[in-house]
Amino acid sequence: MASGSNGEMNSGACDTTDALALRRFDRSLPMTLLRAHEAVLRTFIPHLRAHDLSTQQWRVMRALAEAEAYDVGELSEACSLLRPSVSRIVQNLESRGILERSPCGRDSRRSLISITPAGRDLIELIAPESEARYAYIETRFGRDNLSALYDMLQSLVDALTDPAPAFGDLQGEERPDS
Repeated sequence: MASGSNGEMNSGACDTTDALALRRFDRSLPMTLLRAHEAVLRTFIPHLRAHDLSTQQWRVMRALAEAEAYDVGELSEACSLLRPSVSRIVQNLESRGILERSPCGRDSRRSLISITPAGRDLIELIAPESEARYAYIETRFGRDNLSALYDMLQSLVDALTDPAPAFGDLQGEERPDS
């Protein structure tokens, strides 16, 4: 690593922040959220792998444990996963007896997905381990910090619920055809 002019260590990458009117990469909200997401997942992955589950599979199971049934679109929305991914996850968990499909009474083109008793048993088995992982995060990060983080992230989601402005509608954006 090279030492910068102010004595700080840097990775040797060219420092172009003076030349660009762009916030520093380490202050990029999408990247910070992604790093936080990855750090949290690293906490949960070991116990899910011990039960031959991915984090996405667990997400689907958790959503269905709190609802009577969802169709694929509703499940996709609830889990923030793409429909093709949800379809693959459902097929996998269905083949393992964790989920089941049934026809939708009001729309014969749709099928409803629900968790089976075996799936509920698996959730009951995993739940204490999951709560232990949450307790670990709370111990490391702090109960008040974690509570505030939940509230702040929900406020961010709420603030950005409306569709984003079209490109060119915000000050500082220029359409390429201008």
